[in-house]
Amino acid sequence: MIDPKIETAFEAALEAFSKYNEFDATQLIENFGEVFASDEDFLTKVDALDEVFDNNPDVESLREVFFDLLMINFFSADVKKLEEDYLDTPEWEDIEEQTLDRGTELLNLLLYLNECEDEEIEPELEDYLKEFLLVDEDEFQDEYRIYEPVIANQILIESPVSEIAKVAKSLPEDSELKELFYPMMCFFQNLDPSEDAVDEIAENAIEKDFDMAVLEILINFQ
Repeated sequence: MIDPKIETAFEAALEAFSKYNEFDATQLIENFGEVFASDEDFLTKVDALDEVFDNNPDVESLREVFFDLLMINFFSADVKKLEEDYLDTPEWEDIEEQTLDRGTELLNLLLYLNECEDEEIEPELEDYLKEFLLVDEDEFQDEYRIYEPVIANQILIESPVSEIAKVAKSLPEDSELKELFYPMMCFFQNLDPSEDAVDEIAENAIEKDFDMAVLEILINFQ
């Protein structure tokens, strides 16, 4: 099964990637669609997803964010076919263990956007940090450490995107948010950007194809 929101998001990502890259990633829409819609178990779907990327190295940079989409699709569509408490079973624990090193912080952001939709509230950066990630709570210091660049630069929400790009470029290479910082901050700054705003974001993007693909995932996932 595939969640319609996920389908829209990954198609928009491939279109954006293609716009800023010589490779036409839209030719892979069907391949990815088959993976997402498959009735196989989660790890088999992960293998199928990896196979598409292994066969198409031009889109390698999207591998882990598409893993996040696959995981979200599992939570929203596939789990409906399984027993109610599946996510508490040893089987799911084993899957989590095997995929610990996969995916990105985009997963948390997509889970937050789902929650916003359920509660009918508009996504906001401060709400994401304090109410969803609980970065102020002592027991969530891992989240605080990961999101420190965002916490320290919340003022950028009021700044031109060129300033967001400047800070994104200055983040240390080992920052877990280095790649996502720019599209994430641009998204929170403008949840529904006009065509001109999108062009300006693209103009200042660090890795245009990746940044714009992630931005389109977020815009289309709401």
